[in-house]
Amino acid sequence: MNPSEQVVLITGASAGIGAALAKALAHRWTGIRLVLAARSQDKLTHVADQCSKAGAEVITVPTDMADVAQVEALAQTAIAKFGRVDVLVNNAGYGQMGPIELIPAAAVQRQFQVNVLGTIALIQALTPVMRSQGGGKIINVSSLAGRIAFPFGGLYSASKFALEALSDSLRRELSPFNIQVSVIEPGPVSTEFFDVINREVDDKIPNGGLNSPYRAAFENLENLDKITRRQAWTSEQVAKVIIEAIRVPRPRCRYVAATAGDLTIFMMTKLLPTRLVDLFWQKFYKIDLVAKDWKNQHKAG
Repeated sequence: MNPSEQVVLITGASAGIGAALAKALAHRWTGIRLVLAARSQDKLTHVADQCSKAGAEVITVPTDMADVAQVEALAQTAIAKFGRVDVLVNNAGYGQMGPIELIPAAAVQRQFQVNVLGTIALIQALTPVMRSQGGGKIINVSSLAGRIAFPFGGLYSASKFALEALSDSLRRELSPFNIQVSVIEPGPVSTEFFDVINREVDDKIPNGGLNSPYRAAFENLENLDKITRRQAWTSEQVAKVIIEAIRVPRPRCRYVAATAGDLTIFMMTKLLPTRLVDLFWQKFYKIDLVAKDWKNQHKAG
């Protein structure tokens, strides 16, 4: 189909990559039909107004991706309005930082409900629709953290590793129906993502982890945040990569959206010995200082 005639459903569309993608699509293809989903109706309305002014036809559907009933209602609303969905962009997701030991069970569950289970529910709801209409595209926004796990990011990485595996299986299962599946792998992105991470640490871990055995690593998070932000892409840069996957007839299986991202993945997963990779990440996240603290405490005791 001509892109301007397509229906594109974007989750996590109220800010960051999702909002940038919606606005970029509206400006690129006049008349494109957009279904925008996120939790905040006010933020969705603001994004939708900008897209409408650019010539897109837009509906907003407030949706908590952790609630399967709301996710299924999102799919039903999109079909009721437009009769089809040509491109599904599973962008909704968030991260949390901290050692796996200290993350409360409820926070673990929500991490997977939002990043994985909600995505699965939406794909299940829309796959029969895409098959009956002759095809479609599913674009899952993962992360470099879906290829490389690092300290203090274990739960986020686990959810993104799951999304990567899900995408590989879907790509092989759905190809007979002309449903193409691609993964977008951003590195650091200048969005509210970092602010959410900081709030999650403050809300979920007593005293921000400063009374825990991982104190040295928690003290380093602010400095780590500054380093990461300097390397970050803008949401608009990542949106361009997603648009490329939408635009081309045969999109790639994976698109890395990070400076030197392909090289980083190759070095960390193929070239360097695992032990050396472990030492690098432990040094970067100051886990080496955690070890020193622990030894000193035992000596003092």
